Amino acid sequence: MKAMLGLLTAVFLVLAAAGQSLAAEVIRDYHADIAVSSDATLTVTETITVRAEGQEIKRGIFRDFPLYAEDADGRRVEVDFNLLSVERDGEPEDYHTESITGGIRIYAGSADVFLDPGDYTYTITYTTGRQIRYFDDHDELYWNVTGNGWRFPILKASALVTLPGGATPTRTAYYTGYLGSTATNACYEMTAEGPYFETTERLGIGNGLTIVVGLPKGTVSAPSSEQVGWWWIRDNINAILGFGGLGLVALYYLRFWIAVGRDPKAGVMVPRWDPPDGISPALVNYIDNKGFSGEGWTALSASLLDLAVKGYVVLDDLEKSIVVQRTEKQVTGKLSAGQAALIASLGKSGDEFTIDKANGKRVQSVGNKFRGAIEKEHRGKYYQANTGYIVGGVVLSVAALAALLIFGSLTEDTIGLLFAPIMLSLFLGIFAVRLGKGVQRGAALPVRIISIIGLAVLGFVAIAVVIFTFLAIFIDFSDINQLHVLIAVGGIVLLNVLFFFLMGAPTPVGRKLMDGIEGLRTYMTLAEKDRLNMQGAPKMSPQHFETLLPYAVALGVEKPWTRTFEIWLASAAAGAAAASYQPTWYHGAYPGGFGGRIGGFSRSMASTIASTIPAPPKSSSSGFSSGGGFSGGGGGGGGGGGW
Repeated sequence: MKAMLGLLTAVFLVLAAAGQSLAAEVIRDYHADIAVSSDATLTVTETITVRAEGQEIKRGIFRDFPLYAEDADGRRVEVDFNLLSVERDGEPEDYHTESITGGIRIYAGSADVFLDPGDYTYTITYTTGRQIRYFDDHDELYWNVTGNGWRFPILKASALVTLPGGATPTRTAYYTGYLGSTATNACYEMTAEGPYFETTERLGIGNGLTIVVGLPKGTVSAPSSEQVGWWWIRDNINAILGFGGLGLVALYYLRFWIAVGRDPKAGVMVPRWDPPDGISPALVNYIDNKGFSGEGWTALSASLLDLAVKGYVVLDDLEKSIVVQRTEKQVTGKLSAGQAALIASLGKSGDEFTIDKANGKRVQSVGNKFRGAIEKEHRGKYYQANTGYIVGGVVLSVAALAALLIFGSLTEDTIGLLFAPIMLSLFLGIFAVRLGKGVQRGAALPVRIISIIGLAVLGFVAIAVVIFTFLAIFIDFSDINQLHVLIAVGGIVLLNVLFFFLMGAPTPVGRKLMDGIEGLRTYMTLAEKDRLNMQGAPKMSPQHFETLLPYAVALGVEKPWTRTFEIWLASAAAGAAAASYQPTWYHGAYPGGFGGRIGGFSRSMASTIASTIPAPPKSSSSGFSSGGGFSGGGGGGGGGGGW
């Protein structure tokens, strides 16, 4: 009884194992007939017998075919491919195709028809060109028969190569296994039809069969020089369009920058202790920055300080807010456009204007009127933005990028990756310009321009290496093979950002005032001993300090100017009266003497004003050889699976 029970158990286990083997989805047989034509075109018929169990193979199979190969020199070239027919069990089969990264996917079957479990034989026929490699003494077919991307094991794989005119191969080779393997688990025989290859072992998932057939010179025709030229253009179309567009944009901007964007020659800078032509602090900020810095709040702060020093307002610093109170002093003479707008916004004598978050909308309104008054009076007088030339460059850049997308052969992965160089270039361009404008202020124009461009280029290269190294962890760039396109697109965007700042230029009047402004900045940042050595320079006093303080704020040099005044206050020469001086136009909460309070207040005034402005409303919508070989080399290849 025990013997019978053991025998039944063994039979059950064998049957269960056999059932599991039968239930596995595999490729039982994979055969390729490869007919080589005298014009070097291949006609390939792949006969693939699969076991379907409704697991992955539900409606049919799909076959991926690469549209790129390596030529004899190891260059990546685009091949020709034309699908002729798809059959199942000898009958025409429904099919459709879709583009995938670097290739085409062929779906055999219909989305509405499900297969019963069983064996099915699919026959896929296609032609392909540019698959022959040309050497000095022979030509060669290096062909990945099965591809290494199948999701099923292949029990048997074979290939028959038919050569034109019954030519005899000069040499043959075969490789099996994973991509890069040099194993030779196959056999070869020369038949009446041509060389025949067949595997001797089962190919696991990710394994394939690759063959090499040497052809006598002249067996197939070599491409003409004209054809080679057209192929070169097709293979390099992305680089041609990308770098061609980059070159056109660079030439455009350089041409018009030379014509209209170069600054007039700077005059001799001489330190001075008064503003050139008596211009207001706000206008000093406007001219020096070729537009307002800090969205205009720095200029507004400087103007309020100037009005306070002149006795038209009193400033009360309450740490978290600022109160501006209009005094009884009547305006005498003509105020600058910005200051006149501020006085009008403050109202009559005794009226108060509180700068805090609760009053943010009024602060914003006053700021808009202030900036508008200055720009209306002075726009285009001191500085030409040359906006039309910038718009022309942007249009040319968009056209270049559109040509790349329309006429190029970018993969979906490459298109998706374009976001990275675009954002990188925007960030680096803005960063380089802002940093470059502060480097070597007062240096020669070519030095400043080279500083900006050099910083942008070096930063672009450095951060690009970091980003692409990070992306390489997740993306196979050897498949994308379009890094030059990302560089070209990033370069086009970077040029637009750089010349957005570089194209504008001061007018002759503006250049003259900029020289005077630079002299004023130099005076306020000089060391005390150097200032004292200047002939005719006024002696430091509270009045002199207060007069120039608004200009120091406008130029961002209030720290050294305030420090100079503090040193003077602490000196014995200043005397106790000067040290205890308290201005009537300012009440501050900063500890220490007058210089410390005023210096701290003037440094923080613009940021205090800016912090009161209400945030913009949020949007309601949401939001790239014959000397050796290996398995997977050469043309052909790809893989497939079930669907």
